[in-house]
Amino acid sequence: MDDELARIREKRKKELTGKMQGAGRGGVQNVDEMHFQQFVTTNQFAVIDFWAEWCGPCRRIAPVMDELSIEFSGKVAFGKCNTDDNRRLAMQFNIDAIPAMMLFSRGQLVDRIIGAYPKDAIREKIVRRFGLD
Repeated sequence: MDDELARIREKRKKELTGKMQGAGRGGVQNVDEMHFQQFVTTNQFAVIDFWAEWCGPCRRIAPVMDELSIEFSGKVAFGKCNTDDNRRLAMQFNIDAIPAMMLFSRGQLVDRIIGAYPKDAIREKIVRRFGLD
């Protein structure tokens, strides 16, 4: 039992550490209410996808977010926040439709994308809003 507890603690520690270093590696990080502020302020540019498991369009956009996180690796951190598990954050940003992608620059909300748009449209908005090439 002690080995199992140690394994669980180590896994959780790695997950939490990964949340704070999203932009450096690519991949979409899970973000919750406890770590949200640190995620958007630690990373110069961040995109948070607000979603829910029951949402079909959210499931369709997930692979697009994965691909964009790899494409913008080292430049933009990508996170996802389950609105069912993090209702306060959803209320804070007045999210009444999902998927909803929030774009943050230096911790400040600078734009939002509501709906399941094509990859090229999302990429264009990220490039334009963050001034990337």
